[in-house]
Amino acid sequence: MWQQSTSLFTDHYELTMLQASLHSGAAHRPSVFEAFARRLPEGRRYGVVAGTGRILEGIKDFRFTDEQLRFLSDTKVVDATTVKYLENFSFGGNVHGYAEGEIYFPNSPVLSVESTFAEACVLETFILSALNHDSAIASAASRMIASAGERPCIEMGSRRTQEHSAVAAARAAVIAGFHATSNLEAGHRYGIKTVGTAAHSFTLLHDSERAAFQAQVASLGADTTLLVDTYDVEAGVRTAVEVAGPELGAVRLDSGDLVEQARWVRTLLDDLGNENTRIMVTSDLDEYAIAALQSAPVDAYGVGTSLVTGSGYPTASMVYKLVSRQNDNGEFVDVAKAATNKTSVGGRKYAVRRLNERGRATDELIGIGEIPPTDANDRALLTQFVSAGEIDFSYAGAEGVRRAVARHNDSIQEMPGSSRRLQRGEPVIPTHFIDEN
Repeated sequence: MWQQSTSLFTDHYELTMLQASLHSGAAHRPSVFEAFARRLPEGRRYGVVAGTGRILEGIKDFRFTDEQLRFLSDTKVVDATTVKYLENFSFGGNVHGYAEGEIYFPNSPVLSVESTFAEACVLETFILSALNHDSAIASAASRMIASAGERPCIEMGSRRTQEHSAVAAARAAVIAGFHATSNLEAGHRYGIKTVGTAAHSFTLLHDSERAAFQAQVASLGADTTLLVDTYDVEAGVRTAVEVAGPELGAVRLDSGDLVEQARWVRTLLDDLGNENTRIMVTSDLDEYAIAALQSAPVDAYGVGTSLVTGSGYPTASMVYKLVSRQNDNGEFVDVAKAATNKTSVGGRKYAVRRLNERGRATDELIGIGEIPPTDANDRALLTQFVSAGEIDFSYAGAEGVRRAVARHNDSIQEMPGSSRRLQRGEPVIPTHFIDEN
């Protein structure tokens, strides 16, 4: 992993709560926390869970080093008793949740942490930062894939976000269906396919566009992708064909009216005998721009800024709430926040997706305290990722990404056809709470 410790990826008040609960004696109370979204971004019909694998990797590395403990002590973030507790911190609880790549809806119990209050409390910010960022990217990516149809999308937004977020964004995009990324660290860390050829600077470096194309083809082969809009697009296409011949892999268009331009570039390529040369388009694409290009002879999309910023919604707005804890009598009691507009539902949750006879989702059932009643078509949604501190690493790393891609493919196929519409609307299926009482 790129960091040795994730323990300070948290907020100051997580540790002051820990200190106060150690003082009161409540820190070791068995507790259940849940991460969920009260609502989807306005008009969105579903969300996509992403970030779980990164959370598991982070829990493994959630240890307080001597240097970090000195920092907490020297800056008086916490007292000596709390520092002593953190010296040997290791998460020993259970984590359940929706498999990464799964579709979620308002109030879906996306992640559940069962442990002492102290253990679950200090993980809050780290869990939410990963879930909120990655789920926002995956949700946007899934909409883009729906708009693209069978045409591949490539993630290329690293230069539009912070360097570590760029790796997470590439990972989340691939989970939701993107074909590849330009980010090499994501490729190295998660086994994701990486692609890339040249930018405008490569053409400008050479004395002519022809010289640049000749250098690229000589180095990368005729099946490379040549960027043809540095100067004049028509001249660029003609030069690209003259240099690479009929084996030219693709041309890339990065500016102008992409729909109209793609049409006449396709005609020009065909007239020049390059019927098999593909057309890739880039330039600030989002799901709406991709949908508008459906009628154009485009073969692939490169997506950057809109993807890595969640296409207008850079967070999934998930929260992490205590829903159940043990009382002084050793009994679990349901607890919930009751503030106006920020209410939550107490009690441990269990989730089931109700499917009809055709295997299409009709409802999200959330049981409070017990698994909702099911029939043969229904599918339980919770997976165990951590058991008594033992992490199932098949849900992390490169294998975790592969599993998440498969889960998303299967989940999206379960959804009604209306889930693929870009028009604003309500969640594609309703969520129902079922109380054991």
